[in-house]
Amino acid sequence: VQLVESGGGLVQAGGALRLSCAASGRISIITTLDWYRQAPGKDRELVAAITRGDNTNYADSVKGRFSISRNFAWNTVYLQMNSLKPEDTAIYYCHILDRRGRNYWGQGTQVIVSL
Repeated sequence: VQLVESGGGLVQAGGALRLSCAASGRISIITTLDWYRQAPGKDRELVAAITRGDNTNYADSVKGRFSISRNFAWNTVYLQMNSLKPEDTAIYYCHILDRRGRNYWGQGTQVIVSL
């Protein structure tokens, strides 16, 4: 199983980026697709999640600015990030939880938001 993220980069504060994560390989039924991030010196934190019922959940710090979505096949997850702030600077990781409780992680994509 491989998760490949893309879309990270350098953007000015107030700008936008769209992250993508494509999963390949044999995965049991996916129950949750989500994005985490880890800033330097900080713990990894959940940013946004989407469950099988298309319920979404966001960290308070990104509510109203970020939006998580997925494709019809449930093998690609997106994170639209608007109104970016310097404090959004981090490595962003996509994560999959399948119905057997197995976790899969991407390699991470760097997002840097400058003033």
